[in-house]
Amino acid sequence: MMSNVPRLTAIVLFPILASFLLPILPRDGSKIIRWYTPGICILEFSLITYIFHCHFQFNSQSVQLVETLKWIDSIHFHWILGIDGLSMSLILLTGFITTLATLAAWPITRNTRLFHFLMLVTYSGQIGLFASRDILLFFSMWELELIPVYLLLCLWGGKRRLYSATKFVLYTAGGSIFLLVAALTTSFYGNEIPSFDIQILMNKSYPISLEIALYLGFSIAYAVKLPIFPFHTWLPDTHGEAHYSTCMLLAGILSKMGAYGLIRINLELLVHAHFLLGSWLILVGAIQIVYASLASISQRNLKRRIAYSSISHMGFVAIGVGSLTDAGINGAILQMISHGLIGAALFFLAGTCYDRTHTSILDELGGIAISMPKVFTTFSAFSLASLALPGMSGFVSELLVFLGVITSERYSFLFKAGISVLEATGTLLASIYLLSMLRRMFYGYRLSNELNPFLIDFGPREIFIPICLFLPILGIGSYPNLILPLRNRQVFSILLSYLDIR
Repeated sequence: MMSNVPRLTAIVLFPILASFLLPILPRDGSKIIRWYTPGICILEFSLITYIFHCHFQFNSQSVQLVETLKWIDSIHFHWILGIDGLSMSLILLTGFITTLATLAAWPITRNTRLFHFLMLVTYSGQIGLFASRDILLFFSMWELELIPVYLLLCLWGGKRRLYSATKFVLYTAGGSIFLLVAALTTSFYGNEIPSFDIQILMNKSYPISLEIALYLGFSIAYAVKLPIFPFHTWLPDTHGEAHYSTCMLLAGILSKMGAYGLIRINLELLVHAHFLLGSWLILVGAIQIVYASLASISQRNLKRRIAYSSISHMGFVAIGVGSLTDAGINGAILQMISHGLIGAALFFLAGTCYDRTHTSILDELGGIAISMPKVFTTFSAFSLASLALPGMSGFVSELLVFLGVITSERYSFLFKAGISVLEATGTLLASIYLLSMLRRMFYGYRLSNELNPFLIDFGPREIFIPICLFLPILGIGSYPNLILPLRNRQVFSILLSYLDIR
């Protein structure tokens, strides 16, 4: 369905255009800047919600609100935007998380103008990626957030921020090379005139050896962002050093870009290769769940423990996508949304605890539940959500992935049983590393007397952010149909393309 009004272009460009007004704000107006950026994010989120409510049709399987502009016509590189249930849900998640991340950045007083400029540029890049219907535009938006995130790490990180920022750039830029080569190959192969339009590329066919090579090339790029074992090692270092508002963007949105690419490109464009390699994706995801859970248990640093738990939970996304079942793919998409909310909340809570205790080492914490009951309550609630407690969104998403693997007709009983055992083991280990984290933080001995003056409980702004994140977690967990119908038709459309090769 074509759109005469450039609604999607407006929501993609609005944050980055608004960021260029930051230099004209008063030099001594740090308070103005702190209000300006959340205001822009709230307005942007309102525009997204308006488009979703008034112009998005739930009953349509086709891409909606398509906008096409000839951008660099000499190479047929066009500005093509469009949304379906998958992209719309992730755009909503992006708007929601970014708005709360700008509120979480309230305590930052150094170079606030640059910090908020980078946040808004990243915002545009992430929305642009989820709305892109041109594979070269997809790559451009993929790259747009690279330098802003690098600077956010470099300038507002911890003691080892330069090391972690450099590692982040090397990994993501290295993965982007594979993405660019694979994207150009899909566009130029078999055509005198290249086409980067994803809708056209869906109807192209390739020799199976080339298709597998393209699949692996795309997968390396997505494996870095998702992240998937063994391309994950940048993430604990990055989360360990980044400011918690940046961590909210990394955990809530950045990793979802890789998962989105895995579904949008690999699953929809490279059908035969995914059919052949889906079992390997499931196996890697299952190994990742157990490996990252064991690694999380061994971490003494609070933020690194949460980072490894994030890696573990993203393994369910890989399993769900590889299952090629309605339940599995829906579970994978729902896990993306659920983890985005839970991960952002846990990193916010870890950061605010560091602000008060001035340490992230679990052995140096303990007994702070009495001094900070609100922190204790919210941290406990989100930890239970992370270990997939029934009634929370994580339970629904992981259950759907379990069912997706078990009900798949593609795999043998022994394979499905082995994967299910690994998934169950990861769930059991999650309860160990999360509950032991709570015990070491909030129970046991008290912190030394010199730290007691810093143990101040949450104020109104700090309690507002986790409450906003907890409500959709509870809502999705209690009533999954709140969000599942948004993507059911899209998943059904994807699975139809696999019927002919079964």
